[in-house]
Amino acid sequence: MKLTVYLSGEIHTNWRDLIKKNCQLRDLNIEFLTPITNHELSDDCGVMILGSEDSKFWHDNKGANLNSIRTRTALQRADVVVVRFGEKYKQWNAAFDAGYAAALGKPIIVMHNPEHQHALKEIDASALAVTETPEQVVDILQYTSCGALVKD
Repeated sequence: MKLTVYLSGEIHTNWRDLIKKNCQLRDLNIEFLTPITNHELSDDCGVMILGSEDSKFWHDNKGANLNSIRTRTALQRADVVVVRFGEKYKQWNAAFDAGYAAALGKPIIVMHNPEHQHALKEIDASALAVTETPEQVVDILQYTSCGALVKD
């Protein structure tokens, strides 16, 4: 079964690349969608396209709105949504993505370290799987798309 998977969340580590690479190595038929992971471009796209703003609030608002067009479109297209919460930064956008995906009825896989379990308990409750590693996500995607488990 072909899947379209949206990879949401922190942009400061290579977790997306690991998932994509391992799915490719397993020859899984998956199309991946992602947010803009270039932080500067994501922040400044609104003023780059629609014109500068004197107020930082409106500068950020323009960028957030344009990014929302991309994010909402991708979340609507996705069959499965993977949401990664990282260590160093608060991923408010990932929390929004998880809530929006849940409202759309999308299956959600959440990935975070065990020490964030309590802080993310409500988001975890909306997920169908809570993982700690990209490898666990790949195993779930393989099982979902092929109905097969990893062979030792």
